Amino acid sequence: MDKTAKIIEDARRVLRLEGQAVARLEGRVGQEFASAVELVLSSKGRVIVTGVGKSGIIARKIVATLNSTGTPSVFLHPTDAVHGDLGIVREGDVIICVSKSGATEELRELMPMFRRVNVPVISMLGNVQSPLARDSAVVLDVSVEEEACPHDLAPTSSTTAALAMGDALAITLLNLRGFTPEDFAMYHPGGSLGKKLLLKIDELMVTGDRIPAVRGDVPLRDAIMEMTTKRIGCTLVLDAHGDLEGIITDGDLRRLLQRTTDLGGLTARAVMTKNPKSARVGTLAVTVLREMEGFKITQMIIKDEKARPVGVIHLHELVNAGLATEDVL
Repeated sequence: MDKTAKIIEDARRVLRLEGQAVARLEGRVGQEFASAVELVLSSKGRVIVTGVGKSGIIARKIVATLNSTGTPSVFLHPTDAVHGDLGIVREGDVIICVSKSGATEELRELMPMFRRVNVPVISMLGNVQSPLARDSAVVLDVSVEEEACPHDLAPTSSTTAALAMGDALAITLLNLRGFTPEDFAMYHPGGSLGKKLLLKIDELMVTGDRIPAVRGDVPLRDAIMEMTTKRIGCTLVLDAHGDLEGIITDGDLRRLLQRTTDLGGLTARAVMTKNPKSARVGTLAVTVLREMEGFKITQMIIKDEKARPVGVIHLHELVNAGLATEDVL
């Protein structure tokens, strides 16, 4: 086997073994898992997750996922715990211990202390017959047949399995709590995710005197001048009461010029597109972007609760705001 083939085969073997390890977890989800979920749901405190070494790193990731999905959590390092940090544990909390062997000495030292504080322990273990298993209220089996490491030593399949079980716990809790995208947004205000979940179209749309608009009976040349001046690639066409009749876009003008070059006698109303697409104020910007992509349009009219036009948004403004196309797929 040449070098390239060996590289590809090694990588595929790792993915295959780790995938199999995660797949086997599905059959182990039963009453014990349900009991773990109920313990967390009924607790009045936080979830405190602990582990040593690679299991400690997985424990930190589980904490991050729980926190972002509505379950307040904190990581407790076992060594720090016996040097004062155990003070963060209070009655009403729930402990999650992550360990491959189930015999980690640092964790075993903590178990009597957890009992004194009267907090239940959920353990994610690679050995369900271990000392930690005997001292736990609930045991989640995350054992694996072999590590992806060719020497069956470096934690690989086992850490992947523990991480997946932590995700299963977090998402089950999310569903039971009725955690919504709006709730999720509160914990993710920054970056593209925050923009996707929080940014309203009101914050980006053109409003007031910046909205290109003409009466329906004006000459087409006046409508073109309005479009040129406001530079959004369109103009609204309004009736005498300020209600929306239609829209003229750059595309409408191009299609008109394909049919005729004599624009002298045309009015805005004669050229406009009736019943243009629109969205309501308060709509998420990413929702408007999704609709514009679906309709293959570059402008959208924004209306108030009385269906009166109060703004216009151009596709470029949504993209410039950091709402990339992949955010709407």
